[in-house]
Formats: sequence, C-alpha cells, structure tokens
Amino acid sequence: MNKVIFKIQTKDKKTRARTGEIHTPHGIVRTPNFCAVGTQGTVKALDGQDLQNIGLDIVLANTYHLHIRPGEDIIDKHGGVARMMNWNGPTMTDSGGFQVFSLGVALEQGVGKLLRENDDTLAKPRLNKITEEGVYFQSHIDGTPLFLSPETSIEIQEKIGADLIVAFDDLESPKYTYGQTKKSLELTGRWLKRSKSAHKRKDQLLYGVTHGGGFEDLRIESAKTNDSLFDAIALGGAHTSKENMYDVVRWTIENVDDQKPKHMLGVGEVDDIFKIVELGIDTFDCVIPTRVARMGWYFVYPPEGNPQNRFRKDISKSINAPLLEPLSEQCHCMVCQKYTKAYIFHLFKARELLAYKLITYHNLSFYADLMSKIRNAIEDGSLQKLKKEWLGK
Repeated sequence: MNKVIFKIQTKDKKTRARTGEIHTPHGIVRTPNFCAVGTQGTVKALDGQDLQNIGLDIVLANTYHLHIRPGEDIIDKHGGVARMMNWNGPTMTDSGGFQVFSLGVALEQGVGKLLRENDDTLAKPRLNKITEEGVYFQSHIDGTPLFLSPETSIEIQEKIGADLIVAFDDLESPKYTYGQTKKSLELTGRWLKRSKSAHKRKDQLLYGVTHGGGFEDLRIESAKTNDSLFDAIALGGAHTSKENMYDVVRWTIENVDDQKPKHMLGVGEVDDIFKIVELGIDTFDCVIPTRVARMGWYFVYPPEGNPQNRFRKDISKSINAPLLEPLSEQCHCMVCQKYTKAYIFHLFKARELLAYKLITYHNLSFYADLMSKIRNAIEDGSLQKLKKEWLGK
C-alpha cells in the first residue's frame, strides 16, 4: 500500500467522539488512540517487542532530535525509523516545531505548553533564532549550529520514513499578546505552504498544524487555512489553561472537514483524554506515562485512581516495601501478573534499571487498555457511562 487512508467507523450519538482506522504502509492505527513517544527512536526503557506485547499501535519520534543523532541518513540506511528500532508498526514524527518553542521562547520566558502561575521563574537564554527562512539552533547537546526550515524538516522526515509526518511550524508562547500571536501564526502559515510544496513521498500522510494561541478568531482562521491545504490536521500551540485548551479543540474541530484525521500534539492526562476524544480528536501523544514512570509514578484504575491523584501512585513510598501485590489489581499487563510492589519498590530504591522498564511497561499498558475501553464504549454507546466511572462526572 502506497497511501495512508483514514476511515471513520462509528460515531458517538452524544458527542463528536468517533472510532476509526488509519491504514498505513506499516499497519493500522485504531482510533481514538494514544501515540507512545519515542523521541530519539526509542520508547525509553522498552524495545519494539515490548511495545508489540503491550498492544500499542503507533510510536511518535522527533525530527529535531533524530537529526542531531544518529542523523536521518543513518536512519534511512536502516530502512526507516520503524525498522531501525525493531518496531513492527506505524510511526509518526513531529516537525521540530516544538523545539522552535522549547529551545526558544519557552526558555526565554520560562513557560511550557500550558501556562502555569510560576512559569516565569525558570527563564533562561534561548538557544535559537527565528527568521523568515527558518530557525537557527544552537544544539542543546554540544552547541553545534543547526538549521531547520520547512524544506529541511520535510526532507529529514522523508528520510526518517514515518507514516505520519507534520508540517514545520512556529509554536507561540501562551504569554504572547494578540499581535504577537497573529505574527507567529502568519509565519506558520507561510511555512505550512512551503512544507506542503516540499513534501514528495506519497506513502506518508502530511499533517498541517493549527495555531493561534487562545484567540478564537485566530484559531478559526488557522483551522480554515489548514483545512484548505492538508488531508490531516494536527492541533498545536500553547494554552493559557485547560479550559482554554478545550475551547481551542472545539473551535478547530468545528472548522475543518469531519472526514479528516485530527491529532492533538502533547496532551495526555487521563481527564484530558476523555475530553479531547469527546470533542473529536482521533490521536494524541504525550510523554507523561513514560516520564513519570522514571520518577516512580505508576497508574491505577478507579476507584483507587481518580482525578484528585491523577490516577497515579508513588512506588517509592515505604508503604510498598512489604506488599506482595501487583501495582494495580485491575491491570492484566505482564508486570502486574508477574511482579509485586515490594519487588519493584526494592528495584526503584536500589536504582536498578529494571525498575524503569517495569513501571514504563505497566504505564503504557494502562494507556493502551484505557484507549481500548474508550473505543469499545464509543462503539456500544456507553462513553458517558465510562467517563463517569473514571472521572465521576
């Protein structure tokens, strides 16, 4: 198969949620679904067989980081990022646009994708310079000069060989004024057109990226621009609050073709998953389940898990030391079938590498299972019941 195809299967009667399939040259992505983040061509602590055993459908890697090392030419010689990492499934790459933000204005203003009260306490000098032509980077690893433009980003992504790729964009700060946001959006608009012109591979689906900060008219403008240019839509940008983020999804979804797949970049809290799926998002990615695993946090099901504890518990707590029970009684993953809290507590305290693998494996299994439950609930009309069981509302 030489073309990526999206098919909607079931639509929820009470919300915009739907199930579907994205058919790619490397397999099928069932939607709605979570993309495990493998920034540098690896989902930290796991290998391709682990990902397959968990039941994941897709892995997302990062253009900027893979360009730095090992380099797109090495990846191309392997036959693409999926083959290089021994992952027998679909892959996606973002464009490097997030690094335009994270190594630029995010450092300069001390902000993240979601604005928080104390964001300005960590301000540092930026590591890039944005021009009309593209972005000049100072490598965060060794200071080597780097350059990314719409054309080079697409060229790199074509060599990386992911099934789903993303146009190059300028991600705005949540602290930007309306005028600053509009200027950033206009630059992104020009870069989107250049990205589309540069893209030659027919076996990859190119996603446009919507921006516009928290401003409704700019978001609608961006949605319509992307809808006119691309067959798939990615929702990008920074947000001033969760409610603003949900508004952004709503404004966007209502102004793009319903038949196109929609991906939300960098979102993955459990409560957010239910909300964005209800609003019509098909796929999304987030580092949360893997990142918090390395800090000792593991996910648990309701009622033990709830919005107040963010469905997480801490394996490093001494209460776990004598417990000969699984991380979660309701989980059927390999880790919960074979290992105890006491053992994983011991591994984590001893800083044994196996601890990170086991908790990461469990957390991604939790996410894969949650997405399966959500797809089943959409298909049988019980999404609101499932949401209430998990979120209590």
